[in-house]
This record gives sequence, structure tokens and C-alpha cells, in this order.
Amino acid sequence: MNNSLFPESTSHQPLAARMRPRNFDEYVGQQHLLAKGRPLRQAIESDRLHSMIFWGPPGVGKTSLARTIAELTKARFETISAVLAGVKEIRASVDIAKQHLAQTGRRTVVFVDEVHRFNKSQQDAFLPHVEDGTICFIGATTENPSFEINNALLSRCRVYKLKQLEETDLLSLVKAALTDSERGLGELHLTISDEALALLLYTASGDARKSLNLLEMSVDLLAQDTSTIDVDVMAEVVSSDVRHFDKGGDLFYEQISALHKSVRGSSPDAALYWCLRMLDGGCDPLYIARRVVRMATEDVGNADPRALEIALNAWMTQERLGSPEGELAIAQSVVYMACAPKSNAVYKAFNECRAAIASQPSYDVPIHLRNAPTKLMKNLGYGEEYRYAHDEPGAYAAGENYFPEELADSEFYHPTDRGLEQKISEKLKFLRTQDAASSRKRYRNR
Repeated sequence: MNNSLFPESTSHQPLAARMRPRNFDEYVGQQHLLAKGRPLRQAIESDRLHSMIFWGPPGVGKTSLARTIAELTKARFETISAVLAGVKEIRASVDIAKQHLAQTGRRTVVFVDEVHRFNKSQQDAFLPHVEDGTICFIGATTENPSFEINNALLSRCRVYKLKQLEETDLLSLVKAALTDSERGLGELHLTISDEALALLLYTASGDARKSLNLLEMSVDLLAQDTSTIDVDVMAEVVSSDVRHFDKGGDLFYEQISALHKSVRGSSPDAALYWCLRMLDGGCDPLYIARRVVRMATEDVGNADPRALEIALNAWMTQERLGSPEGELAIAQSVVYMACAPKSNAVYKAFNECRAAIASQPSYDVPIHLRNAPTKLMKNLGYGEEYRYAHDEPGAYAAGENYFPEELADSEFYHPTDRGLEQKISEKLKFLRTQDAASSRKRYRNR
């Protein structure tokens, strides 16, 4: 079995794949982890493999580092796509790893890209094999592992935070690609102008893969008798390199904003469009599911309480089944939110009440609302004159006050006349009329 990082023929591979590092001397960036003497580097060089999670933005070398680890420790390397694989594929990979271990005595590095996309059952499938050492599990994620990786799996792995590459890192990578005749573009004897190089580095924005892709595309656009990549060529490449979904960038937040505003504006078609644009661009479906829960509480509220239940069900479907079933459930919840009656009354009440609490003293709980589990508390009057609502006409203690005395008759929640809130509003008005007419109104002189 050939465990080399690179097959004998690499001419068909993209430049970024051909230039993957073969050792730590060729690896750029992440010196906080890989400088000589650092624990991770020492562990790798002494062949002390352990399972780990690489957490960092795209293009910083997560896959390359995993491959380098396998190469240096002479381990078998296998990749699993969290987008395409299921429990069946995981078990098949583990079976092959067991056979390899029995035949050669060498472990298998199982690299899972975008591990945050695996649901709980898929992540759990690795646990016994990580525990018994059959595989060295390496997961790569752009998401915070604390929120996206099961605690059971996370506790068996060490998390390493990979940083965005510096411009100097990308510069050394581009220069290496231009001069490397074996794997790069050295045989073409190309040069790149300072202006073109600056534009490339700026556009790549810390992404090694992107920097090499831009370089390779610029070479494809060069005239046959030209050996210099100038700024005009690079500008043409950059203009065609549209990031239609860049998590953390402006377009990412613009599309989220468009989705939320389409739901708020009761436009199911536009809401569905932006939802699918985000999914098509690679957005984590669970992120959209969380945002839909926010829409259910912020923009629909008590006008249709079923909205929150539907949003949570969609979230749970994505977690349990993954895609495409989960994505369809999320799309269903988005369309439902857009069509539902709208109310931000609870959202406004929440903010108003929180602001009031922040600006006022910490008033005591009124005596009549306090429990009296001891004789001393009873002697102090705790719970006296409390009116048990279920014993009152209509199960409502008209005139009773549940605020601190200083805030009696305060109102934060003002339901709208839409959806279920119309009935809620009518009920509250009726109850307040009873309060005003009650001869037992507490704090009547306020």
C-alpha cells in the first residue's frame, strides 16, 4: 500500500495540492504549534500520535498538517468527508484501519474535514476506536469545537487552534511555488510584479490555498510569449474570483440580514432564496437553524407560538439526520416563519424590562409573595395576605400585585392585534379592567 502524500504523477493536481508540505521545513505558519521544541512538534517527531482537533479559518493548513503528521510518522492516511460520509463509511474505514494495524503494526490517521458537520451518532461512531488506539483521529473545523463537537469525542482529543496566516507566510509560499521545478511552476521561469504580488496577498487574506489558486489562474491567463505576471493579469483573476459566501466576511452577514428581513417582511419566496443561497455557499445548516429560532422569538413571538416549536424541530432534525433531510426541514421552518403573523412585542418587552432592571435598585420581594417554610418566617409575616389565584373567581386574583411595591402597575408587554396575540391582548385588557374595579387592589394609592 502506498502511503506517500503524493502519487507518482501529480501533473493533474491543482498547484495547491502539489505544493502541500512534506515536512515541517516546508510548512508555513503555525509556529506557535510547530516551532522546534513545541509540544506538538516534539510529539510528532517522536512518533507519539494522539487524536486531535484542528480549529481555524479556511486555508491555514489544517489538511496539510494532518497529511504531514501521517507522512512523518509513517502512518496510513485516510480522509473522510463529513459532508458525504455516514456511520456505514466510518465503520468501513475503521475495519480497514484494524486490518492495516494487524498486518503492519502501524496506525491509521483518519482525517475528518469539516467534522462539525457530523451529527452526534456519526461522531460517537469514532469513540471506541479512538479510545482503544485503533485510529488516530484528526478532525478539522472552522467552528468552535466547544459548541460543535460532542463532549465525549472532544474529551478524547487535544484541540489546537490554527491562526490565520501572515502575509509573510503567503509570500514565502508563493515564492516557493514559482521556484519549485518539481511540484510548482519553476520550470516556467515566471516572475511576478510587486503590484501583482501585493494584490494577490491582499485578496488571499491569510488563505494559503487561495493564494496558490490565484497564482495558478494568473498563469493560465498569461500570453504565450509572456513570463511576467503583472497587475493587470492579477486584477482580471481577482475580479473573477467572487466569494459568493464568505463566512465572517461582509457577504456572509449581508445574506443573513437578507434572510432575516425577508422573514420579517413576510416574503416566503425571498426567505427561501436567501436560505438556499447560504446553504449552497457552504453555510453550516445548524447556524441557519439557530437564526430561525431567533426569528421565531424576535419577529413572530406570541402571534404564533407554534413558530418556535417548528424552528426547534427543524434544528433537531438537522442534528439527528443531517443533510438533506435536515436542510429541507430548515427550509420548511423558514417558509413558515415568513408566512406567520408577526409580533415583536415579547422582544420589545424583554429589552424594556432588562433596561429597567439595569437602571433601578434591586427592590425586595414583597412580603406577601414570600414563602414561609419556617416558624420564624411566619412570625415575620412572610406569605400573609397572599391570595391563591385558583381559589378566586375565574382563577384570577383581581387587584393583586406581583411587582415590588415601587413598581406596582408597571407594564412591559404590549401584545399586538395580530394572530394569537389579538386574543392575548383582549384577555389582558379584561383582567386589567377587573384590577381597576377591585376593592382588594393592593397599593391602591399609588
